[in-house]
Amino acid sequence: MNFLIADTFTAAFNRLSAIDQKAVKASVFDLQMDRTGNGLQLHRIDKSKDPNFWSARVNRDVRLIVHKTGESMLVAYVDHHDNAYAWAERRRIEAHPRTGALQIVEVRERVEEVAPPAQLELVMPAATMPAVQQPKLFAALDDDALLSVGLPADWLTDVRAATEDSFFVLAEHLPVEASEALLEFAATGRLPAPVTAPAADPFAHPDALRRIRPIADQEELEQALAFPWEKWGVFLHPSQRELTDRTFAGPARVAGSAGTGKTIVAIHRAVRLARGNPDARILLASFSQPLAGAMAKKLLVLAPETGGVVPRITTASFQGIAEQLYQLEHGVRPRIATSTILRERLAHSAKAVQLKGFSDRFLLSEWTNVIDAWGITSANAYATVQRMGRKSRLGPNQRERLWPVFASVREALAAERFTTWAQVFNKLADRLAGKPHKPFDHVILDEAQDLAPAELRFFAALAPAGTDALFLAGDMGQRIFQHPFSWAQLGVDVRGRSHVLKVCYRTSQQIRRAADHLLPSVLRDVDGVEDERLGIVSVFDGPAPLVITVSTAEEEATTVAKTVSGWLAEGITPAEIGIFVRTPDLVARAREALACVTDADVITTAPMHLAKGLEFRAVVVMACDQGILPLDDRVADAADEAELDEIYETERRLLYVACTRAREHLILTGVAPASEYLDDLRVRH
Repeated sequence: MNFLIADTFTAAFNRLSAIDQKAVKASVFDLQMDRTGNGLQLHRIDKSKDPNFWSARVNRDVRLIVHKTGESMLVAYVDHHDNAYAWAERRRIEAHPRTGALQIVEVRERVEEVAPPAQLELVMPAATMPAVQQPKLFAALDDDALLSVGLPADWLTDVRAATEDSFFVLAEHLPVEASEALLEFAATGRLPAPVTAPAADPFAHPDALRRIRPIADQEELEQALAFPWEKWGVFLHPSQRELTDRTFAGPARVAGSAGTGKTIVAIHRAVRLARGNPDARILLASFSQPLAGAMAKKLLVLAPETGGVVPRITTASFQGIAEQLYQLEHGVRPRIATSTILRERLAHSAKAVQLKGFSDRFLLSEWTNVIDAWGITSANAYATVQRMGRKSRLGPNQRERLWPVFASVREALAAERFTTWAQVFNKLADRLAGKPHKPFDHVILDEAQDLAPAELRFFAALAPAGTDALFLAGDMGQRIFQHPFSWAQLGVDVRGRSHVLKVCYRTSQQIRRAADHLLPSVLRDVDGVEDERLGIVSVFDGPAPLVITVSTAEEEATTVAKTVSGWLAEGITPAEIGIFVRTPDLVARAREALACVTDADVITTAPMHLAKGLEFRAVVVMACDQGILPLDDRVADAADEAELDEIYETERRLLYVACTRAREHLILTGVAPASEYLDDLRVRH
């Protein structure tokens, strides 16, 4: 008999008290050991229309709901007695007649008994319908089309009658594959192709695996029960599972907007590769150390240390793993030159050679984005390098005049034993390129959109030859640190092996739609690889984001304090609230606004560039003033027209990152005259 757990159980389990959770874990373990359930006082739920629903006693008040057939035992739900029984009485578990996927289906008439049609906004008799009706979203779809995406037959009429206002309420009662497909149709006018089943087993269908997980043996159950129930660690969307399990002959990439699960795919791939080869060594790296640390915690949930997988997966930041290898190579840590040191050395060298006609700002930009980024070490190399993305053209004579400055800076840094991160990555790449044996068998990179050229060279050299050697996860819409450049030019060609995730789990439909207006509908990299953002759907509804412009900073502080206090009164905890501002200097402005708010010290306040990887139920983006977004200091630092365009786009993407940290509530505030970017959010949300 197969033993399985459902996502409806894990969600309900997380709502129980710690004492009840401990008892539930013990009961699930007992049930796995003895499928008859003799020790748990199993009782058939008579009022359920599904005869295979049974209750199992956990303690005096808590009951497990299991679905038991001759072939399977599915742990479906858990709650206090009356709520547990009511849940089972309103549901049935069956294989969909068209797709073959096992579904947990709400019985339509039982849903109406619990909440009347007017409240659920289901189909109502014609006499009670309002005189003016909104357009029906799915009226053009026939039964065959609706059934093909997994819609239960008894919900056909309701779906065909749904409007834009009523659909999200209705979607809560549908299987997720059906609601996602209908959301995509509403967004694009196209119904996605149904997911095909690899086998006749309803539990093995990709849509079933997103909500039901088979438990193979006692050890697997012990590991699952020993750690917190994390839905992403147990259940995957079919598109995520396909990318997790797929074998790639060359470098591959997963893309997608914020909240679509790119990091989850990266972590699952790391674990899958480690389990598939007990000798494999895997690097799982991200842009910063906090992001790498967050992945390490998720890794422990997905693959507890008891399984022998975690010790073979190294989690690190991009710079962190380079620093480790540099120390192994040289015995010391790299001595990195700061931007202040670079400015001083460039100015001194320019003065020494009597260079005229080039500003200090241009020299630093040219050094950072061309000379250092691409490892230029000779006048000949500088004369021929493609200055990608730079519109201030430099002829041969200009480059000839500039090169002595850069050569002198290189010599000065070396004499003082300074280096740069680009030099560290490039030198390591050169050493690794010639080695037949690499430190890792598989390299998986998250936040790959912010890789610099030297970093990409390093990771390409770090990855061995062969299948599944290099996998990158990232969103071009969240690129905030690097100028665009050609990956293919550096040997990392993902064309034909780039895939976009389309289902957003983190952010409500309203917040995602508003944030998406900050970016183009199609993002295209230098190699021509496209990320199409049309058709991305969020799986839940919420209030529209608010954009508020005020007259003074004091008025803004009052507005923010009132908003945050309202969220706390609604039951949102301080730890579930984030406040973001453009620069570190503005964090004080955010803290002052929270001065009178309860438990303000628990609320996260941070500059926008530290928002990556974070998630909150409610977010305030403060100080969206003119001159702050985009930041005047960055605009003034632009060395040429191309860099100015890139700064404006980067500032947009930075605001996009901050906005998409919000799950349910988002408010943006600014003192008049406010940022021009707020117009997109205000007009179109």
